[in-house]
Parts: sequence; C-alpha cells; structure tokens
Amino acid sequence: MSLSCGFVGLPNVGKSTLFNALSNGKAEAANYPFCTIDPNNGVVPVPDERLDKLALQEKSAKVVPATVNFIDIAGLVEGASKGEGLGNQFLSHIRGVDAVAHVVRCFRDPDVTHVKETLDPARDLDLILTELMLADLEMLQQKIAKAKKSSRSGASSDPLVKLELEMSERFAEALGEGRIPEYDHDDQDQCKVVHAMQLLTLIPAFVCANTDEETYKSFGKDAASQALIAKASEHGMEVIPVCARFETELQGLSPDEAEIFMQDLGIAESGLQKVIHTGYKMLNYLTFFTTGPDETRAWTVTAGSTAPVAAGKIHTDMQRGFIRMEVISYDDLMQYGSWNAAKEAGKLRIEGKEYVMQDGDCCFVRFSV
Repeated sequence: MSLSCGFVGLPNVGKSTLFNALSNGKAEAANYPFCTIDPNNGVVPVPDERLDKLALQEKSAKVVPATVNFIDIAGLVEGASKGEGLGNQFLSHIRGVDAVAHVVRCFRDPDVTHVKETLDPARDLDLILTELMLADLEMLQQKIAKAKKSSRSGASSDPLVKLELEMSERFAEALGEGRIPEYDHDDQDQCKVVHAMQLLTLIPAFVCANTDEETYKSFGKDAASQALIAKASEHGMEVIPVCARFETELQGLSPDEAEIFMQDLGIAESGLQKVIHTGYKMLNYLTFFTTGPDETRAWTVTAGSTAPVAAGKIHTDMQRGFIRMEVISYDDLMQYGSWNAAKEAGKLRIEGKEYVMQDGDCCFVRFSV
C-alpha cells in the first residue's frame, strides 16, 4: 500500500514547482496556464528514522522504505465542471488518488501572473471546492434521475440500490447548499455506496499553502493566511504552509546538514514530512516493519488491520496460509539490541489471526501453503 496524493489548484499557483521541490521531480514549471497537461508522477520515500535505526542494528544488507506517490495534476479553472480548461480530463485525474492537496498561492511575485489578478488564497480555495462540488452535484443528479426511473419500473429491489438513491439525494442537497457531504464511516453499506460513487469532494483533502520565505515566516499571523485557515476549517481541512525554496535546498543536503538548516529557520519538520504525516493521519495509516540481516523494510496498512491482512502486504501467500505472527515493538527491539535479546526478556509476543496491528510493530510471519 502506497499513499497517492494529487496536487490540485488553479494555474500558476506553483503546483509543479512545489511538486519538483517535494519529489525531486522534473515537471515543467512555467508562467502560463496549463503548463502541466498530463499528470506528472513522483515516487518519494517516506522519511522514518526508525527504519534506518533498525537497519543499522540488524546490519541489514538492504533498506526499503515505504513510499508516497505525488501526482501533479493540471491546473483547474473556473467552469471546469462545465468543461472549461481541461474540464472532464482534469476531473478524471483526481478520482484515482487517495488524498488531495489543494495548493493555493500565498507567495507574492510580480513576474508570475495570477489567473484572478489578485492574491487571495481563501477565495482561490473556495473556487476550487465550488468546482468540485458542482462536478459531484451534476453526477449525482444524473444518478438520481436514473435510479428513480429504475425504481418506477421495478428493476431492482436491492437494499443497496435504495440506499444509494437515499444517499445521493442527501448528498446532492448538501452540495447544493455548498457543504461537503457527510456519512457514517462505521456503516459498511454506506462505505460501499460512497466508494462506488467516487465523489471528488469525499476524497480526503488538506490545503497546501505555497509560500515564499517571507510569507512562510508570517503564516498564521497575517489577514490572508488567517482567512485561508478559517475557510479550510469550515470544511474540516488542515492547512500546511510549505516553502518550495526551502524544500529544494533540503533535497541537496545530508541529514545532518538538513537538521542544522531547519534549526536555523526554526522549522521542526520539512514540508515533505508535514505533507506525508498529514496524509497518513487522514487515511489512518500506520507503519510496521520486517527486519533482519538481509533486509529491513517498512510496510503500510490501515489502522485496525489484523495480522493476516498485514501479512498479505508482504506476500499474498502469507495471508492465505497465515498461522501466527511473532511481534516485538520497535521500542523494545531497540532497547534490547537484538531479536533474540528481546525474546529472552519476554518481549516477543505470539499473535494469532485476531491481532490488530500497532504502529511500530516488528514482525515475523509463520505461514504454510
């Protein structure tokens, strides 16, 4: 499982520049709309100091981090839901991602034109969300009309079909009022319906404020950024300020140099780390490890996953023939210095099929096929 995160925003807000800075990619960045047409993809290792410490302790020959796939999607324009700009092509590119980063421009640069002429990140976020809502509303209206026609003809008595119509009408009402739809995440039937709908507004999302050096330092204190934070909060979204120049410089530094650079700037973690941590938190992801002399590897599963599901991430045969899982927490393994020492100290647990994975679990799977 790898997190895929799409960068969405108006043209000329610096999506491609930010994409390149975070992913060390080569997307074209230029001062004109639709510089990006086809999505650019960049695969980035997830920074996790636990992985490196485990590999060092186990003297692993190979280290394999978890990854994030960043996708730089073409700029959205007002009227995209009606086919303006790249229209439906743009919207289809969003549907396949796990999470969306709404990139809004917070930097000032007279040499880079703004499609709305003035700098107003809260307005820009509102425009983006409005276009996504309109696209979803149009799709739901078509779905409702089709479902009502089928129900009149008695085509289906499936409870899920009835639930889909009910939820479609409720969602359409919310979107018509400018609200992002809500549903019961613990209801499996509702989750099935939502998954089938593929609504753009229900993809987990956060806001990435693309700043320059000055606006980064003042972020949250000036009126423009405060308005943006308030607008995002209305829709339950977190706002992350990121400075592309800082991220570009960090890409070329060693870990020790990067730590000094961030300390000098008063930055606790890089923009890349913030984006990944936010994505993991929204999607309820956790990390577990397999480690030994041959390889130390990080794996990603959804919180609440059982041991057989986690084993299946390593290999499908492990899930199919799962017998048990030997587990030591990361903290215990580091404290005792080796798998055998932790086992002798009574820190190794034998877990069965009902065990729910915890972040930082170090595992060995017993299976038979």
